[in-house]
Formats: sequence, structure tokens, C-alpha cells
Amino acid sequence: MMRYPLLLHTILERAHRLFPGKEIVSRDFSGMFRYTYGEFYERVCRLANVLQKMGIKRGDRVATLAWNNHRHLELYFAVPCTGAVLHMVNLRLFPEQIAYVLNHAEDRVIFIDQDLIPIVEGIRGQIKTLEHFIIMTDAGNLPESSLKPLDSYESLLRQSSPVYDFPTDLDEWSPAAMCYTTATTGDPKGVMYSHRALYLHSLMSGMVDTFAVSEKDVVMPVVPMFHVNAWGLPYTSTLVGAKQVLPGMRPDPRTLCQLIQAEKVTVTAGVPTIWMECFKLLEDGSYDVSSLNRIISGGAAVPRVFIEAYEKKLGIPVINAYGMTETTPLVLLSRPKSYMKDWPEERVYARRAKQGLYVPGLEIKVVDENGNEVPWDGQTMGELHLRGPWITEEYYREPVLTGEAMRNGWFKTQDIVTIDEEGYVYICDRSRDLIKSGGEWISSVDLENNIMAHPAVAEAAVIAMPHAKWQERPLACVALKEEFRGKVTAEDILQFLRGRVAKWWLPDRVEFIDEVPRTSVGKFNKKALRHKFFSELFN
Repeated sequence: MMRYPLLLHTILERAHRLFPGKEIVSRDFSGMFRYTYGEFYERVCRLANVLQKMGIKRGDRVATLAWNNHRHLELYFAVPCTGAVLHMVNLRLFPEQIAYVLNHAEDRVIFIDQDLIPIVEGIRGQIKTLEHFIIMTDAGNLPESSLKPLDSYESLLRQSSPVYDFPTDLDEWSPAAMCYTTATTGDPKGVMYSHRALYLHSLMSGMVDTFAVSEKDVVMPVVPMFHVNAWGLPYTSTLVGAKQVLPGMRPDPRTLCQLIQAEKVTVTAGVPTIWMECFKLLEDGSYDVSSLNRIISGGAAVPRVFIEAYEKKLGIPVINAYGMTETTPLVLLSRPKSYMKDWPEERVYARRAKQGLYVPGLEIKVVDENGNEVPWDGQTMGELHLRGPWITEEYYREPVLTGEAMRNGWFKTQDIVTIDEEGYVYICDRSRDLIKSGGEWISSVDLENNIMAHPAVAEAAVIAMPHAKWQERPLACVALKEEFRGKVTAEDILQFLRGRVAKWWLPDRVEFIDEVPRTSVGKFNKKALRHKFFSELFN
């Protein structure tokens, strides 16, 4: 067999040769931008020439601070296809964390969306390695800025050739892109993605039993392009020639619904909180979303009540998925097996509410505290360990943290799970979020999902609170729907839970809050809740 390298360049070339007329739609700052894969390819070539003129060499890191738009997509290909490394910076990190990751990655150039210039201006004095600042805007003139040297993305592209001879001698194991974790504890940690990993991940996520992205699809990634490669959807969509719809700057639920309707989106992906908010707009039939045939939801567990509501009221399947920054990201995906169509509805939805089966190409195991594999009984908890061609084996420039994360060639996720007799994995909790009461484990995720099944509850998060006798006890932080605020009591919530969970799982306290705080990628921020309620406890 040929020793043929798996490179992102081959994905780019395939789209250019086979689908030059297919459309890419981007919500730009002043309106909608439309072009084709053929035009996209020319702009990627121009961008590659820009990078070459700047002196960007193989292995150099090039940063982006940008939303989901066409310019960011061009960077997704131009940077790695020239041999450099694309560093997608999470714009929702704290400013000091953004400065940290830019310095830690040793980025030489940063491409910045126009509305995000103030973030970089505010930390300019802390950044050590950046040599160029490129502003991405559809405005004719650059805004005034303290960043120097400053250039216009569009101006640089106009001055460059639309022809570029991409190198084909890159090593498939060489880094193509990198992201940093969202730093729920400690500093963000860098993860490098090789060409080989991204290529194999793209092939896998196009499979019928995974994301099933094909040429006929219209794909709208709501998950940010600065977060784990937008779950790989930009690469997979380009590989198969699917139409891409990029929702741009700060898309709200109404904007997303409008885009689904206008562009006939067939598949979209994002965190559960987005779909909870969109459901309120879709339920009354204000938008025609009949084109949408699947929603991929990950980053946190989707409450079963929402899976059922979307399917029964809107006819749209919601597919649970699981992954991490360290896993490129797709690891688990919950689709029912063929023979399950004959199962009772209750049993099928119970499986679909789990994170699902591990995808082809990976290996998993679930181990107890002693490293022994737990039985596949759907009850016994253990830590999920992974290995495979798109699972990281190290944190960038962090040998100590790497040693803590790996065990005999397996990556330790720190996620506590069960796995049932059919192979469906259920994420019970992050190890730090499990509640240990009287020597027994309580799953905060299970409690949250049961609380959110209450018709008056908009969202809920459960955290552990110290307890003199039991070590820890659950505290439920509940945000009610607006029309129920002041009408539902803590006892109402507890009464609803009785019979749904074990008696000793019932929260000791129910606190009503306006909304659950979010992390930088839209997950529930339990760290903020702990800080709030622990401060009250010890003050």
C-alpha cells in the first residue's frame, strides 16, 4: 500500500475539485456573505500567500480570536495546509487567561474579528510573542487601535495571488491545530491536533451512525469554532461538500431559528442550553424548521424531557454526544440500535438520554479506584478511560499534567460513568462534581435532569455542600420559568423528586436563582455556584 499522508490539504482539494459550486453562507458584521467552495479555495490560497510573506514557517503558531464565520473557516485550512499550527483562542476566557494561552503557545500572528479588538488591546502589554495583528472586518476602513503593526485581512488578501502550491511533504503526525481547555481548575491546558487525527476524525464523523454528514446536508455549527474545532464539523462538511451556514457574531436563539428557516439547515450542533432556549421560540410555530432533521447536542447531558419534547412536539431528533478538548472531540454518540425500534418507548428514551456508544476507531474502558474494569451492568460507576487515533497523549509543554492524565497508554477523562449491557455509556458526573454522602455516590447530573423534568423549571444545577455527619449533601440551584417565579416552593421541588430518586438523594436545600451561570462554552458553571454558596456558608 502507498505510504500516503493523511493531510487537511486533501480535504481542501477535494472540495475545490468536486464541489466548486456548493455554497458557504456566513453571517458577517453588516449582513449575509455568500460564496462557493471554488471562491473559498481561491481566498484560502491568497491567505496562504499572506502567511508566507509574513515569514510564517512550518510549526509556527497562528492565533485566531474570532466567531463562526467564513474568514475563520479560511484560516481553518490556510494555516495548517501551509504547515503552520492554527491556535483557536477561546474569546470567552478571562483576559488574563487569553494572555496566558497566547504566551504559552508562543503565537506569532493573531487574526481578530473587528468587535474583539478591545480584548487584545486590554492585554497587549502582557503578550510577549505576537508580531502582527490582522483585523477581520467587512468595513472599508480599519478602526483606530493601539495594536501595532495592524493590517486589514481583506486588504492583504486583495494584494495576494489566488494561486498557491500547498506542500504535500508534510508529516501527517505534524500538528495542524491546537485548542486550550476551558480551565475550570488551574490554567488552561493546550492540546495539539495532528493532520492525521483531524482527517480520521472527519472520516469517522461523516459515518451514518455518527454525525452522518453528507453532501446533501446543510450544516450549521453553533458550537464555537474556537472550541474543539467546532466539534470537527467545518472539516467534515468541507470533506463531503456539504453547504455550510456560519452564524457569526453573538448569535442569539432568534437568529439561529431564522437561519435554520432561511437556509434550510438540516443538521446543527451545540450545547443543551442553546436548544432549551430555542425550543421556546420553535414551540409556537413561528419558524419553519421542517428542514432540520437532527440536532447534535453535547458539552453537557441533555435532559430527557427535552429530547422527548423536541421529537414529539417538533418532530426533530436530538442526538446526545460526548467529547472533550483532549479528544478532538467525538467519543460517544447516542443512537438507538436497529432492533430497539420494537422496544417500549420508555426503554428507548432511557437509552437515548445516555451519552451513547463509543464511535468507530476508539477503545474505551471504565475502571474503579483500583484500576479494575467495572461490569457492564448500567449501575457500577467508574472512570472513563480512552485511547485511539484522535485522543491526546500529552498536554502541550506540560509534562507533569501529562503524567497525571495518562495511565499505561490510556487517557483518564475524570468523568465518572456507567456502561450498560448494550454498551451505552452514561456520564454520571465529573469526578469533582460527584457528591459523596455517607460513603455513597450521588450523581448531580441525574438530580439535575430529574429536577428539569418539572414543568415549572427552566434549568437546574446541583452542587455538593459540606456536611458534618454525611461528609457532603446535595444543594439544588433552580431557575424557574418566568411565569412560575414566586409560585413554586422548595417543598414543591422535593415532592416532585420523591419517587423519582432515592430518598437519600433528595437535596438538603433548594435555592432559587434567576439563572444558572455559564462557563465560556455555555456549560453550567458549578465553580461559580460553589463560590457563591460556600462563601455564604463560611461567612
